[in-house]
Amino acid sequence: MSSLLDVLGWTAPIIQAPMAGVQNHRLTAAVCQAGGLGSLPAAMLSTSDLLVQLHALQQATAKAYNVNFFCHAVPAPDMAKETAWLQHLQPYYQELGLEIQNIPSGPGRVPFNHEAADVLQAFRPAVISFHFGLPSADLMARVRSWGSLIFSSATTVDEALWLQAQGVDAIIAQGLEAGGHRGMFLTEDVSSQVETFTLLADIVHAVRLPVIAAGGIANASSVQRAKAAGAAGVQIGTAYLCSDEATTSVLHREALQTPNRQTALTPVFTGRPARGIINRAMQALEPLSHLAPAFPLATAAMTPLRTAAEARGRSDFSPLWAGQSNTPIANGPASEITRTFIAAWQD
Repeated sequence: MSSLLDVLGWTAPIIQAPMAGVQNHRLTAAVCQAGGLGSLPAAMLSTSDLLVQLHALQQATAKAYNVNFFCHAVPAPDMAKETAWLQHLQPYYQELGLEIQNIPSGPGRVPFNHEAADVLQAFRPAVISFHFGLPSADLMARVRSWGSLIFSSATTVDEALWLQAQGVDAIIAQGLEAGGHRGMFLTEDVSSQVETFTLLADIVHAVRLPVIAAGGIANASSVQRAKAAGAAGVQIGTAYLCSDEATTSVLHREALQTPNRQTALTPVFTGRPARGIINRAMQALEPLSHLAPAFPLATAAMTPLRTAAEARGRSDFSPLWAGQSNTPIANGPASEITRTFIAAWQD
């Protein structure tokens, strides 16, 4: 990792996790300026929005940054499954005065493709990271041709070995505690997922590449523990959700500041397991979660419920993504949060 530090000009290998829906380039730039590696999530951006964000990011910082993409396979719509799912959501639509026929179409999240690569080519980010595996060989070749480093998430040793065989530069070991979507891609079996420090030790032992710990890294002691366990760096997400630069909603921030908040994995919001703070949707729909359409198609039916409930000041149907740690979440500038983690790594 020391060579990567030199290439990227980091003060310490502190990576801000890309968090689609709750951040833009401002958080990315603030972390970069403070000496970490800021990440820009691109999975929910159109190519025109991606171009706007990259231009703004380039104006805000001259330092190395990461752009993150999803690599999921786009599923074919299953009308029978979608109809059954809508039938289970019908009572909530009625409660909120919504017409279930008016559900917006579209997947909501798009995997990395040549259109996105066309936009990226002019910027040549220092790092491009992927979730849910890797893109096709021709897309990987394009990324490599720019000199960009390639990082990707692994949730099992098998996934880490597969990523190493594909020639990535670093592996992000995403433990079970991590907030947001599981990066699993060689299996759909959630029982295969293990806690961060168990996964970290196993992957460090199995591969030759730098391994970055992610999941439950929320304070100085967890940063130091990860470093002692062989991590070449740490990726941190939840700790930035209440920063000044994050676009996290008021309702989400309130849930994050709730003492002894409880989180769980659920597919009800998007169709893929993701960790969030338990709310009404998770409690009511989890027994039926196997009926949710495949990722990311489940998002379409949940979005009107979320919008209507939030307009009433309720987060009943909002995906309140968060990691498992109950460490208090800091408010204030992302630069201060980043420097705290840098100091912990260097201590």
